[in-house]
Amino acid sequence: MEQDILFRTERFVFSYRVAGVLQYQGKILLQKPENDDFALIGGHVRPFETAEQALKREFAEELHAAIVVERLAAVGELFFPWGDKPCHQVSLYYRIRLEREDIPLDGRFWGYDEQGRRRTDLAFQWVPVQALEQGCKVYPMELVPYLVSPSREVVHFVSRQLGAVDC
Repeated sequence: MEQDILFRTERFVFSYRVAGVLQYQGKILLQKPENDDFALIGGHVRPFETAEQALKREFAEELHAAIVVERLAAVGELFFPWGDKPCHQVSLYYRIRLEREDIPLDGRFWGYDEQGRRRTDLAFQWVPVQALEQGCKVYPMELVPYLVSPSREVVHFVSRQLGAVDC
């Protein structure tokens, strides 16, 4: 299995991630790991893999769905705790659409992700965009305004869930 662009030092974790923004009939498809907030579906990029290739692979692995990547929508720099270390993550968010309607187009359904030997069960759910406006917890929250009112411009945001870190 190819290694993700995800590495740890004694003092921090670095992660390169990609995620898809899939909207259908006023709803957005989100994943919900156990005991965590909703998040956009995606995963880590592998060495020499383009972000688009990684996104297509992640949707195939987690949802068994084929997608079409339409355009880059946002770039996020995220700083958050990862276990006992601070993490610096660069995330690219793409507007996507389904190539075929090969997943449920409403409600909740199940899948899983595997990282190393660890399996994480994931609930996938179509959430009304209105719910995001009303405070439905989605990670990262700084991305929510761009999901609610999409821009044709590529946006950049920073999410800081850490104080100053001495690395």
